[in-house]
Amino acid sequence: MTGVCRECNKKKDIFMRSAVFYGKHDLRVEDRMKPEPGTHDVLIQVKACGVCGTDIHIYEGDKGAADVTPPTILGHEFSGIVVETGRSVRSCRPGDRVCIDPNCYCGKCEPCRNGVPHFCQHMTGYGTTVNGGFAEFCAVNERQVYRLGEHTTFEQGAMAEPLACCLHGIDMCDIKPGHQVVVIGGGMIGLLMLQLAKLAGAARVALVEPVENKRMMGQMLGADICIDPLNQDIKEALEEKNMNWINTVIECVGKPSIIHQAIEIAGPKAVVMMFGLTKPDEEVKIKPFEIFQKELELKASYINPNTQKRALDLIDSGRVDVSCMIAECCGLEKLEKILSNPELRTKGKYIISPEI
Repeated sequence: MTGVCRECNKKKDIFMRSAVFYGKHDLRVEDRMKPEPGTHDVLIQVKACGVCGTDIHIYEGDKGAADVTPPTILGHEFSGIVVETGRSVRSCRPGDRVCIDPNCYCGKCEPCRNGVPHFCQHMTGYGTTVNGGFAEFCAVNERQVYRLGEHTTFEQGAMAEPLACCLHGIDMCDIKPGHQVVVIGGGMIGLLMLQLAKLAGAARVALVEPVENKRMMGQMLGADICIDPLNQDIKEALEEKNMNWINTVIECVGKPSIIHQAIEIAGPKAVVMMFGLTKPDEEVKIKPFEIFQKELELKASYINPNTQKRALDLIDSGRVDVSCMIAECCGLEKLEKILSNPELRTKGKYIISPEI
């Protein structure tokens, strides 16, 4: 053989490229040891990993859904191919196309034994408490692995986890056929919520979003009205479309001022879903009398308990479009630029492919 370096091949077999978080504003793309699957683990060659708002919070030094102890490989929305399995794994095999639910519950603590496992006191979070998917490979417990549908791409599979989180939130909204719903924020989460509200039976769904291309996307996905909050009065625009009794407001921005706005436009007996993730120390100034006067329900939704399979079925059936909001698929080297640049992120959802 000529032109082949045995040391390079050996290194390729042992090491992998990874994006490692070392602390606030410190993300390094470097070689790391390729993980070896344990007895009940599956080794996945990562094909696609979504950049999430939680990743941005962590990069900015804030707490996400779970504590992160650097150095850690981030990335919890990922899909890929099974390349190796532990000796006790029976649910999947090498070659399977899969995605993961990143939140692995212990099954033994009080929340787990009382039907609310997503409040597990010993949760393992792939991409938060342990290494995740911004790498060429990731080893996960087989319980967290879900096969992709026949028609589902790796990029779509990476979107299953955020859709699963949205499903938990939409379930809590208790939308009934004929309801009127307002979604505030037309990013990826808002566009998913818009589609789920329509599927839940909402008669009219309004999208409030300042960016024109996101409003256009919302209209394409079925929004009955798209409102520019910078140039329109939201209440007046809703009333013009006979949306004068708002049953549900879903806030997908994560800013105190927008949560306050959601409470203001909510109608009597409405549910206000605070879905957007705020910074941990931010506070919202509310008027209890306003809550009392309208009998509002203020709710929040935490991660994705038992909704991953439903999300995958919705994607594979084509009932929910998760592809149209993807801005770009790019390599690990661009990840820090995406995390640090809010203007870049206004273009849509970014997917990281370690192969690029």
